[in-house]
Amino acid sequence: MNLTRPHYGVMAGLLSVPLCLAAACGGAGPPESGGAMPVGGGGSDPLAVAEQRLETVVLPDLSEVSDSVREQVLARWGPVDRLQAGEADSGPDAAGHYGALGMVLMAAEFAVAAVPAFRNARALAPDDVRWPYYLAHLQRDAGALDGAAARFEEARRLDPDAMAILVWLGDVRLAQGDAEAAEPLFARALELYPDSVSARFGLARAALMHEEFEAAARGLEEILELEPSATAAHYPLGQAYLRLGEPDRAEVHLRQREAADIRPADPLMDALNALLESAQAYETRGIQALNREDWDGAVAAFRRGLELESEDAELRHRLATALYLRGDTDVARIEFERAATEGTNLAQADYSLGVLLQDEGRHAEAVGRFAAALEQRPTYAEARLRLAWNLRRAGDPEAALAHYEQVSRANPDLVEAAFGHAMALVVLRRWEDARTSLEQALDAHPDDAGLAHARARLLAAAPDAQVRDGEQALAIADRLAAQARTLDLGETMAMALAEVGAFDRAAALQRDLITGARRAGLTDVIRRLEENLRRYERGEASRTPWPEGEVP
Repeated sequence: MNLTRPHYGVMAGLLSVPLCLAAACGGAGPPESGGAMPVGGGGSDPLAVAEQRLETVVLPDLSEVSDSVREQVLARWGPVDRLQAGEADSGPDAAGHYGALGMVLMAAEFAVAAVPAFRNARALAPDDVRWPYYLAHLQRDAGALDGAAARFEEARRLDPDAMAILVWLGDVRLAQGDAEAAEPLFARALELYPDSVSARFGLARAALMHEEFEAAARGLEEILELEPSATAAHYPLGQAYLRLGEPDRAEVHLRQREAADIRPADPLMDALNALLESAQAYETRGIQALNREDWDGAVAAFRRGLELESEDAELRHRLATALYLRGDTDVARIEFERAATEGTNLAQADYSLGVLLQDEGRHAEAVGRFAAALEQRPTYAEARLRLAWNLRRAGDPEAALAHYEQVSRANPDLVEAAFGHAMALVVLRRWEDARTSLEQALDAHPDDAGLAHARARLLAAAPDAQVRDGEQALAIADRLAAQARTLDLGETMAMALAEVGAFDRAAALQRDLITGARRAGLTDVIRRLEENLRRYERGEASRTPWPEGEVP
């Protein structure tokens, strides 16, 4: 197939494929200039313009596309071919013929072939906003920012208040490093369309480029409050907090980085994307539905795509994902299994089946699926992490250690691997090694609250007296509590208070935790909390950092 697959990342855990809906251009990108052909001004006579030299449009190689796409391209090629051969008059419909061909070529990702078709349409119908707009997107996708800006400016002159044009032009200006030019474009879009998340995102990024970090952080926080699924806001928000000197808050958002985008409502691009009747076109529509959290729409689109190409295992995997998100777990499992059986080296299908098994507590079976995913893709870090976690749960923490170490060597910035390694040592009751592992992990990730909390818990309640340090545990817990208070952290603080001999304070805190857990209906947690409360009331410290089977 010629078409490049888009990716998505809407299901945390089930899939590890990054979200990217931007259409890829087939072949080399278009040049930055708008072409050497003369372009008539507004109100030009199409017949007079047609007498000028138009560019030759060449039909691309269609041998690798599906039959349905080939038929659609050829249907639009016919009128253009007759125009170029002189077998048809260059009448008022000529611009539409060139433009229609350019649209289907662009939708099928034949960018190079689409460019001259759009340029001819633009020359013949200079008042039609579609043609410079589509050219602008092709040039933007190819990285030709100057050409993209020129074409978006041209489209803006034709339709000054179109939100998509304002936002995309602002986006290109930011990519050029020109926040001064970008800011009024986003501001105008937001003035016209107050609910536009994409315009807010542009303004926040412009503020970040201006080094107005408080304004940027405020704007990005508002975006996430209005639209929690706008995950593209996390990374720049993390950058803003870093520059504001708040590394802990920054880390929370930087770790949620995704290759996502926040796009404006875009009727012209929607019309183009809806052109193709192909499995890939339905796949794209399904992915867009996933990102709108329209599970029914995604299922319908993926099913239609599979009707056109029933043997497409990756598309079947996407269908299974949408079914899972809709709550149809049993049907999703069947489709995942079909994808795993029918796909060639489709590691994500085994991975997804492993996640389903893990969620059901079937850890030994999950191990088999994650191992199968790694056989197909040995560098699949997420699969190796889950394999290690399920090995721990299945009673083989020693084997888990080796996998955590392998992930850490290949991905030294992956904090989950460092944390899992330390927890495997806890399960093995290698307390001193666990403490050393956490300290080394914190050297590499000094701002990670999860690592710091685990270290405090170990210092407060490890059975090995050589490992415990109540004063240090209490200091860590106090620092973490200043950032956020949770039941788990409160439990750690009570352990630390008991370790330093402050049993009355530990017991009082523990009673507060029990009250909160009772209000939340956490029956299992209450039982554990009450056991430690009785210890503190007897003047005894805890010697169980985590109960058996509950090591995170």
